[in-house]
Amino acid sequence: MKITSIEVIRLSLPFDSDRPLATAQETPWNAASPSLKKMETLLVRIETSSGLQGWGEAFGHLANPVTQQALQQLVIPCFLDKPVPQSRVALEALMADAEKALHGFGRGGPVRFGLSAIDIALWDLLGQQLEQPLWQLLGAKRQQISLYASLVSYNNQPEEVARQVTRAWQAGFRTLKLHETEYAAIAAARAALPPEATLMVDVNCPWTVAEASLRARQLAELKLGWLEEPVWPPDDAHGLATVRSAGTPIAAGENAGGEWGFTALFDSGAIDVAQPSVAKVGGISALLRVVAQAATHQVKVVPHCFYYGAGLPATAHIVAALPDDIQLEVPFIRFTSLLYPQLAFAPTLTLPDTPGLGFAPDAQVMQQHTIDHIQVNMEGTRYV
Repeated sequence: MKITSIEVIRLSLPFDSDRPLATAQETPWNAASPSLKKMETLLVRIETSSGLQGWGEAFGHLANPVTQQALQQLVIPCFLDKPVPQSRVALEALMADAEKALHGFGRGGPVRFGLSAIDIALWDLLGQQLEQPLWQLLGAKRQQISLYASLVSYNNQPEEVARQVTRAWQAGFRTLKLHETEYAAIAAARAALPPEATLMVDVNCPWTVAEASLRARQLAELKLGWLEEPVWPPDDAHGLATVRSAGTPIAAGENAGGEWGFTALFDSGAIDVAQPSVAKVGGISALLRVVAQAATHQVKVVPHCFYYGAGLPATAHIVAALPDDIQLEVPFIRFTSLLYPQLAFAPTLTLPDTPGLGFAPDAQVMQQHTIDHIQVNMEGTRYV
């Protein structure tokens, strides 16, 4: 069985977050931004000579055209007409060959994002060939996992933040994450929630080490589950280690430069929680290597997951194979059309028994919300 063609499908999915309208000054580069009204996803579908299909997702959000170009011109040609791996060893060997071939284009960024999507799709195909759902293939003992609500930004408005965390609590979520930066907004969330609620905060790399240390000391009394990416630049491992000493647990890794980016974080004692992102770090294979590396440093792994395509079920299967207290991150939003049923987020998720990922997007929803679609084979590229 060989890989005969690979499709790249760019979707834009409308959503509602029940928040006030954004102001003109706001920019939409972050997926939690109030400016966004649609969430993009970049899907990859591998087609094989046997008829089996494997699904993956590449990171990009608003940079998806760049990742799509990297896939079309660089990544996909490395896999066409290659045998479909029938074991984890063969899969990782095929991925390693492609990484070596493409190393001159950098080991992070759009090329790495494209490789991540291919790796996820190959794991999907591996599970189908072995007739096992991915969670079983990864050695998980639980089929149901808990989810935590990752709220979008509410512009540091304390009353609005309090209203939104109350909504999430009433919806059944017992662990919540904010995307706010001001103490008043974070404290308002803490005050609005019962004491048993777990609250984390992702600030998206805004502060110097000195300012982040001061903020972390101020936030310590709120007993946060973690403070996420407090330092600019995000790969300042020594800076993160300094902030960590202020007493608030530190999480990072979403923006690590591939799996090797975690080595500096671990060696520096920079983080309490590692957050590899499956559609950025190098796919399932790379994320599993981060998990193994984290175990040697006694660091908890809670994968980052702000995805709406195959990246979400891929992360869910991995979470099932992690300790029982690890939850899956999902955005606290409502999609107006469901690409697949699991996007109707609830506090728990039961993983499918279907071999592979079990990812089955709705064809009509895909057609309605596709903004670009290409198919690449040995003869070239066809625009669908």
